[in-house]
Amino acid sequence: MITTILTLATLSLLCSCLSHFKSSINTNSHCHFISTSKLQGGLFCVNFEGVIFIKISEMGVNSNRVEDLPYHETTIRIPTEAMPPLEIHRVCLPPKQTTLQKLKHRLGEIFFPDNPLHRFKNQTWFTKLLLGLQFFFPIFQWGPEYNVKLLKSDVISGLTIASLAIPQGISYAKLASLPPIVGLYSSFVPPLIYSVLGSSRHLAVGPVSIASLVMGSMLSEAVSSTEEPILYLKLAFTATCFAGLFQASLGLLRLGFIIDFLSKATLIGFMAGASVIVILQQLKGLLGIVHFTTKMQFFSVMSSIINHRGEWSWQTIVMGVIFLVFLFTTRHISKTKPKLFWVAAAAPLTSVIISTVLVFFLSSKNPHISIIGHLPKGLNPPSSNMLYFNGPFLALAIKTGIITGILSLTEGVAVGRTFAALKNYQVDGNKEMMAIGLMNICGSFSSCYVTTGSFSRSAVNYNAGAKTVVSNIIMASAVLVTLLFLMPLFYYTPNVILAAIIITAVSGLIDYQAACRLWKVDKLDFLACMCSFFGVLFISVPLGLAIAVGVSIFKILLHVTRPNTMVLGNIPRTQTFQNLNRYREALRIPSFLILAVEAPIYFANTTYLQERILRWVREEEERIKASNESTLKCIILEMTAVTAIDTSGTDMMYELRKMLDKRSLQLVLANPVGTVMEKLQQSKTLESFGLNGVYLTVGEAVADISSAWKAQP
Repeated sequence: MITTILTLATLSLLCSCLSHFKSSINTNSHCHFISTSKLQGGLFCVNFEGVIFIKISEMGVNSNRVEDLPYHETTIRIPTEAMPPLEIHRVCLPPKQTTLQKLKHRLGEIFFPDNPLHRFKNQTWFTKLLLGLQFFFPIFQWGPEYNVKLLKSDVISGLTIASLAIPQGISYAKLASLPPIVGLYSSFVPPLIYSVLGSSRHLAVGPVSIASLVMGSMLSEAVSSTEEPILYLKLAFTATCFAGLFQASLGLLRLGFIIDFLSKATLIGFMAGASVIVILQQLKGLLGIVHFTTKMQFFSVMSSIINHRGEWSWQTIVMGVIFLVFLFTTRHISKTKPKLFWVAAAAPLTSVIISTVLVFFLSSKNPHISIIGHLPKGLNPPSSNMLYFNGPFLALAIKTGIITGILSLTEGVAVGRTFAALKNYQVDGNKEMMAIGLMNICGSFSSCYVTTGSFSRSAVNYNAGAKTVVSNIIMASAVLVTLLFLMPLFYYTPNVILAAIIITAVSGLIDYQAACRLWKVDKLDFLACMCSFFGVLFISVPLGLAIAVGVSIFKILLHVTRPNTMVLGNIPRTQTFQNLNRYREALRIPSFLILAVEAPIYFANTTYLQERILRWVREEEERIKASNESTLKCIILEMTAVTAIDTSGTDMMYELRKMLDKRSLQLVLANPVGTVMEKLQQSKTLESFGLNGVYLTVGEAVADISSAWKAQP
């Protein structure tokens, strides 16, 4: 009953409103705007086609709390030709700021987007000291809450990843052309450093395949690891030191965005290409070849395999194939049944033990199987005296350190964030850079080479139920026991089993499904991926990476220098303007050309934008002439997506305005953001647009300019 009364009352009021509108507005006119007006208990609105919608709510006239009463809505559609005027909003300039304030704000946005110091506000000096310790040493954050239950989970996960880290450490050291013992050294000291400084709870630290491959390939180009082993070892430790310095500097100076130039597409191609090279290199151990090329190119490796086929050992091949099948089978079991993750984790160490026992008993009958040999017992010896800071190979060490540092940093931060997202906690990228950098610096002083967070070991660590970084301490403790007491047991470990472990580990880095997704989603990303893949495969590892980064930068420059522009049309019954090609129901507004620019306007794209806008104007005029429509009078630039403009951009806007004025075409701007408005005002360009040259929305621009035309005789 109440609803009926309100409906009748509203209709009565509406009729009186329409009578008033008809007496004051020409009924033959058609407006291009939306206007709203509140009624008692409801709302009416007029759309672009002159249709009034009435919404009536069942609630008290003076009620301000809609949620307190039951709500009922009735919509009545009544065609009309008369419309109330649309309110035109003034486009304001941003609040005035000094140059120092602007610089401070800009630097804060660049280097401190997460505002890491917000926790220190309004705190006592003691609390600030405690927060500072927690900020730089995350162990003080979780340490006081640590308990026996967490320790139990970390012990299980730590021992599990140790069973994987020990054989992988030995294998990856050989991949870098380093003594196998260095791989174990690198699995002891760095995890201890990271457990104090790292913020990821699940990152398992140690040597990784890609960084090992890159270091081995770059250093081997200038120095032979067999002819000059001491110099090679010095360069490896020095490169590790520079890698750590570079990583820590990025974190300290908060320049982590530099590693973002290694896009995901680039890394997919790079890792796939590097994995293929690693697999081909491991054919040396898998086939039992003694003399093998040190080059990393596809054709060089294949040529070496074919030319030395006389050195192939059938005993080694049989053993290698058997353990490859075993390792791939266990990995497949763990993938299909995640609860059996420990099967794949224990498989490498199990393979080492079984193969070592077999070779021990068969060594007298089959001396053709190559073995690791003697490994020294004891803790990491200091290596500060082996750092190479003066000599002809210093530049090589620096270059190797920076490239391996970037790759290992990218992998470590990405892996840490991946598992943090699964457990709903945050990993500070800059803290991770400092932690990884400092652990590599310390590692270079203790006979370690480049280390970072390994995806395979971190996945095992996560699935094993790790709760904190104590799992890294447990893993390092297991490696310590191995270094002190178990090294003689590895004497008869065959090299073929290390090759099989590496092949199994790196084959998982060939993500062909991701490459297929790139092709479907973004062809330029796919091009960067393929350039990286084939560059690594056929040229060299560092040059392949450089080509991929170049393609990624070219993609960025392409988007900046050739921004997207489009013609907008109105969605019927709304004040929304969208791309005409995307929305078929969108309609052109007669005598208007509405263009949107979807990028900042900089010196690099001003010429293109000017030419493209003039082309849009020419094409629109040709279309109008062909279809005999209303003459083009106004061009509206929708600038919501133009987030910035420089002096070249302001000059272009001024010149474009003058050029269109000479052709009796009006140019207006819609919704320029604050920084753009400020630049236009400071450059005096805004003065050339006048009072009716800038609007808050496209709808307001269309409505105001249309009414101004109709007011003219």
